[in-house]
Amino acid sequence: QVNLMESGGGSVQAGGSLRLSCAASGRVSFPYCMGWFRQAPGKEREGVAIIDTSRRLETYGDSVKGRFTISKDNAKNTVYLEMNNLKPEDSAMYYCASRSPCPNERMTGALYKSWGQGTQVTVST
Repeated sequence: QVNLMESGGGSVQAGGSLRLSCAASGRVSFPYCMGWFRQAPGKEREGVAIIDTSRRLETYGDSVKGRFTISKDNAKNTVYLEMNNLKPEDSAMYYCASRSPCPNERMTGALYKSWGQGTQVTVST
């Protein structure tokens, strides 16, 4: 079993930045995919960014391309999400997810087996 612990959420004004972290512990097997999904009230879960540790491949949702950057520290089993130029529509609960091996459809949340508890991001105007 893989345990995921998120941190770094909070409140920020539009145009600001936040950095999320997700640390994996337990039975972590390489290679794996790990990243972020988000869900706002009344909306469906949305894939934000996923990183493939084996190929260093990064996948982003269309709404965050050019503003968010995902990175990893394999030694720490930790993935980071740098969020810049935040917009009110980025407000949501952000969840970390992982799976080994990577699913074919990396941005499909239903294919991930391990999930964190979530961290809230709120962007005000």
